[in-house]
Formats: sequence, C-alpha cells, structure tokens
Amino acid sequence: MKRRKFIRIAALSPVAAAILNPLNLLRGQIPPDRPQGMPQGGFPQRNAGPAEYVPTGPGIKIRFMGTGGADWRGQPINGEYRRNASILVDGKVIFDLTKTAVDMVPSDCHPQVIFYTHSHNDHYVPEAALEVGIKRVYLSESWLERAQSDFNKASEKTGKPVPEFFPLKEGQKVEVEGLTVTALPANHASNYNEEQTLIYLIEKESARVLYATDTGGLTARALGFANVGQFSRERKFLTGIIMEATMDADYTPDQRLFSHSSVELVGTTVKVLSAGRQYMPAEGQKVYITHLGRTYPPQAQIDATLPAPLSAAYDGLEVLFP
Repeated sequence: MKRRKFIRIAALSPVAAAILNPLNLLRGQIPPDRPQGMPQGGFPQRNAGPAEYVPTGPGIKIRFMGTGGADWRGQPINGEYRRNASILVDGKVIFDLTKTAVDMVPSDCHPQVIFYTHSHNDHYVPEAALEVGIKRVYLSESWLERAQSDFNKASEKTGKPVPEFFPLKEGQKVEVEGLTVTALPANHASNYNEEQTLIYLIEKESARVLYATDTGGLTARALGFANVGQFSRERKFLTGIIMEATMDADYTPDQRLFSHSSVELVGTTVKVLSAGRQYMPAEGQKVYITHLGRTYPPQAQIDATLPAPLSAAYDGLEVLFP
C-alpha cells in the first residue's frame, strides 16, 4: 500500500490516527470507541456520591492504648512516656499489643480477639495477648506457622491456653464482635522477607475507619481492597483515619522513609483523599496520628505544629468515630 493511501485511511479511522500519533494518547485524545465508562485520559469516572457524610449508627469507639514508635524502648522523654502502638475497639477487639500496653485495658473490658499488623516486637508479644485473655488471633497467613510456634512457647511459659488462629489473605473480610475488618497490604518490612505486613479497615454500619500502622504511605492496592481506590468498583469512602506518623515535621530523612510515614505524608494523603471524595468524615472529625517517634515535642505542643485536621493521639485517648 502506498504511503499516501495509508495516510488517507488512517485519517478516517480514530484508532489508526491514535496509533499514527502516540502523543494523542498522552494528551488524552483517546478514540471515541473507548470502553464504556472510560473518559478521556483513560481513567474510570468516580461516582459523585453524597455531598456530605451523614452517620447512620452509633459509630466505632477506639481507645488508644499505646501511641509510641519502637524507639521509645520503655524510656520516658521530656517527662512523657508512650507505650507501643495499640488500640482497643468497642472494648472487644485489640489491634497489636505488647506488655507496655497491657495496663491500658480497662478493668471492665475482657477482649478475646486480636488482630496483628506484623511481627515486630513493638507490636507483637504473645505473652501479652495471653495475659489479657485473648482466645482468637487474626494475622497474615504469611507468618501463621511462626506465630503458632511463638504462642505455643508462650503458653508453656505462662501456663495459659493457646488461642485459635485465623490466617488472613490480602483483601479478606471477617465479621467479628459486631465489626467488619478487612486486611489491607501495608508498605512496611518486617524481619522476614516472606511476611506480608497489614493495615486494617474497620467498619460498623456507616462508619469506615482506616487503621494504618506501620506503613510508608498507602498503596493503591490497599485503597482498592478498601473500595476507595481509583479503580475500585464500589466507590465507597473512608469516614475516619488513624495513620502512623513515625517521623515528625522536622525529621532528617533516613531509612525509615521506606517503611514509615511522616506528618507531611499523612497531611498530603488526607488532602488527596479528601479532594477525591475518598475521605468524607463527619463534621469536625480529626485525623489521628499515632506511632510517634521520640523526636516529637511534648504532647501539649504537638497539635500546634500539625496541619488541620491532624491531631496527635496519646495513650488513654478515647475517640468515637461516627
């Protein structure tokens, strides 16, 4: 076929025209016969959704039993002390626990369920779980056998019974104690290459709270499993965010950058999710940062340095996410 004739045919074909000039694809000039629902630029249209979030239930009550990063090592600084990061949800379910936070379980609460994010020893101590009476353990299937071995040893040491284990796949949802909990992949490395670290989406009625510690930002896959990602089908949104900010606003970049978040990153994440209507909290709701490193100023000074709507959680803080 002569070149002149080929060009005439291409001019009649939108697909051929795009092929002849690949820059058209980069400019968003996609042929009109694109798949249904795909706008110019090739990204799926987001559902507009409601104008604002109106809670339909009593909400999710979270007690911060520990808010410190691994570098506290049980030592106070500036007259303050932070236990290892841990939360108690609705007085029934614990997320991560070490011996530093056992004293923060209220005497009238008897939680029997724990979810682990990963096996670092500032999040995971089997003896602590046995001490508070845990009977069901949820964690990534990637380190199930190692965890079972650890708990067997802890059981022999303490004389307390070994709990039942429930391994989780990425994206798996479980119903427990009136909550729906979804395992999401974290951007964090443990001491074992085969271990998949997790963060969690906690849901009850209309409340959808993200508990993200430890992780260097949020991955697209995690947002997709939570049904708030750009390519997710259900197009839901978060109503509450708890996110680690190991590094304060004045930190000097170091190796933590690859597996932890900073105040700046959390603030940017909230802005992006809010702009995309993927985060729609109740009016006045704060975003709580946790897993704070030792370089932070005292609690009384932290919030003055944080961009709205960020607020620093502290040991013993109780928050109702509507």
